[in-house]
Parts: sequence; C-alpha cells; structure tokens
Amino acid sequence: MTEWQKSDWRQKPRVQMPDYTDGAKLNAVEAKLSSYPPLVFAGEARKLKAKLAAVSRGEAFLLQGGDCAESFGEFSADNIRDTFKVMLQMAMVLTYGAKVPVVKVGRMAGQMAKPRSAPTETVNGVELPSYRGDIINGFDFTPEDRIPDPDRMLQAYTQAAATLNLLRAFSTGGYADLHKVHSWTLGFVESPEAERYRELANRISDTLDFMNAAGMRDEAAHAMQTVDFYTSHEALLLEYEEALCRMDSTSGKWLAGSGHMIWIGDRTRQPDGAHVEFCKGVINPIGLKCGPSMTSGHLKSLMQSLNPNNEEGRLTLIARFGAGSVGEHLPRLIKAVQEEGANVTWTCDPMHGNTIKSTSGYKTRPFDSVLREVREFFAVHNAEGSVPGGVHFEMTGKDVTECTGGVRAVTDEDLSSRYHTACDPRLNASQSLELAFLVAEELSARREKLANVANG
Repeated sequence: MTEWQKSDWRQKPRVQMPDYTDGAKLNAVEAKLSSYPPLVFAGEARKLKAKLAAVSRGEAFLLQGGDCAESFGEFSADNIRDTFKVMLQMAMVLTYGAKVPVVKVGRMAGQMAKPRSAPTETVNGVELPSYRGDIINGFDFTPEDRIPDPDRMLQAYTQAAATLNLLRAFSTGGYADLHKVHSWTLGFVESPEAERYRELANRISDTLDFMNAAGMRDEAAHAMQTVDFYTSHEALLLEYEEALCRMDSTSGKWLAGSGHMIWIGDRTRQPDGAHVEFCKGVINPIGLKCGPSMTSGHLKSLMQSLNPNNEEGRLTLIARFGAGSVGEHLPRLIKAVQEEGANVTWTCDPMHGNTIKSTSGYKTRPFDSVLREVREFFAVHNAEGSVPGGVHFEMTGKDVTECTGGVRAVTDEDLSSRYHTACDPRLNASQSLELAFLVAEELSARREKLANVANG
C-alpha cells in the first residue's frame, strides 16, 4: 500500500465544493497558503485526542459549540469574546452536573464553508450559485458576489489566526477565572423566568465559597483562572485544508493545521469520496456527522477507514437525527459500534435535524425540539449501555432571535428583530445557558443512576 499524501483526495469524487473558474489564481493562493504557518500544532491535537478518549470512557464531557458559519462581516473581538464567555458558563454548569471535566471545543477560527442542499438558488426568476460560506463566495445575491473567489481563503486564514490569537489570550489571561464566570451565570438566574435554575447556581456558589474558605483558591489559582480551549470546523474546502496540512516533525505524520479537530459532514461522508480520503490521513481528532441515512454498513466502513488502529479519542460520532427520530436510528449505529468493538466518542448535534420554516417565513429551530433530541440521545445511550459523551450546538454569545422558545420566550413574531445568521439559526446566549442547565440535570440523573447500579 502506498503512503498517504495530502493531495490524494484530488483523485476521488468530490461533492459540495466550488468549481473555481480561474485556475492560475487558485494555484497562486494555494501556494501562498502553503507557505504560511499552521494555525494549530500537533501537540495540541494530540492533547485534545487524549481528552476525547476520556470523554469516550465517560470520564469527561464534550461541549462543542459556536457559529453555524463564521462571516467576514460579523468578525469582531466582541463577538469572539461573547461566544467564548457563554461557552465558559455552559462548561461550568455542565462540570457541576457531570462531576467530570468538560472538554471545550469551539466551532470557531475556521467554520467558514457550508454544504448546501442545492448548487443554485432562484430569487424572482434569477438563478445564481448558492452561498457556500464566506471562504468561498459572498452572501449578497449578485452574480459578482456568488462567483467562487480563491482570494477569500487568504482572508479566512487571517481571520482564523486573529480569532485563535484572541481565544488563547482569553484562555490564559484571567478572563476564564471561575469566580468571574459564575458571576455572569448568576445574572442569568436572577430573572424570574430562570428561577428553576437558581438552586443549582446557588450550589455552585457554595462550592466556590467553600474552596475560598479552605484556602484552595490561592493553591489552585492557575487551574481556576485558565482553560484549555480548542477549535474545530467542517473540513469542506479541501484546497484550503491541503494547503495548511503540515508534516509533524516529532512523529513524521501529517497534521491538518487549520484547526484542532475537523469533521466530515453528513453530505460528504461517502466512503470513497474526497473528504474521507483527506481526513483519514491526518492525525487530528476527526468528527463524523451521522444522520438518518447512515447505515450500519456505511458506519463500519467509515470507522475502518478513519480509525484503522481503533485509537481512543480519534473518532467522534456526531448524531443528528431530529427530535422524535433518535430512537429509530441511533440504536442500530450504537450496535454497529459495539459489534466492531470500536472506540468512538458519541456526541449529540440537536440542531440540524430540527430546522423548520416558521409562520413568519424564517428558518428557525424550536428550543423544545433541541432539548427533546438531547434527552432522547441520553435515553437511548442509557438503554444500550453506551456513553453519551457530549453535545454539539450552533450558538452565539449575541442576543439574537433565531431559535424560538427558552425562558425568555422568543416567538415567531420576534424572529425578524435580530435575525443575523448568514446560514442556519443559532441559539442565543440565554438559550445556550439554559440548555446547559437542562443537560446538567440529565448528567446528574445519569450519574446517580450509575452510582445506584454500582452499589447494588
């Protein structure tokens, strides 16, 4: 068998990727990107893989969240900070509920390409190529904007580098201090609508007060003020991925230098396709979206291709079926994993299967459907003796009105007031934190049940 090369994907069938019209310009951009430093390093990817291995054993919990599609126009320090802030709050609540560390992975610093259900869209009788994310083409419905432009990859790299730089500063510069994070959360539970979450918030306060009184704050200052935060995105635009792929000097293996974790979407997971071919050769943790059409045979083939050595932490299966459909699809995939004795990390994406069109005409996701899918995910894993390892949300730290429901009760009529997404609807800060409280309840109940079983 020949050694894997980072360009091997070019010999495979490609889907959901643009056809660039200017080949010379594309080659020049790829050459320039290939000369740039990688955005992440092999040691970071290995560290994340070890943490995801702990998730697969039930010794940690994965929180993955961030933008549906990062845009050039919405790029700002405030937006990065606000999403990071909400993820820290969510992680603290989940840590308390699960009593295990929470692995924090952002859909950030690279989530700029999107698969689409159709290659073109028609508005008022005019047909143009679909918007595929700012790394590929523009959002405005004009012929000029919708032409795929290779130069956008250079802007995407610059934005990803700046985002990562700020995230690293926030993670280690004191912004992530536990006491500060909890004070933000207390602001959420002060509202009358969030009263049911106040008891849990108060228990976290008591724990922090005890640690201070026992003199543990100074001893654990570094651990309480810094966090490990990782980045992830769908590896859709393979020209960009190949250009940032680097040989790890310590192991001699290839690293996708575009992000710590990359995933393969439900539309691009063909076992003989270009995206699987690229992802199988890099040492990063790989995510694999599993939708209703995933068969047991397909999953077994993909696990063999993407994780032939059956490494723990290497492969994360991201279940996305839709509320009411988890019981129909997830059990067969769990059984396929168990039959193979495969090491995988299971996580739940309750966003993509629950997108509907509201009466006001906007795409939205009802909060209750998102929560229902998470609960069904937990229930099936509990029944099958498997580990529900994490959650995967499209969310933002901004006060948008894109998903309906939650304690602050966004209605169909509210959607038009702050609907800012370039693609799919995201949970806002309040909805995200509320979900964390509700998932924490699920984790706490699971922990108590397992303890009872262990104690006979």
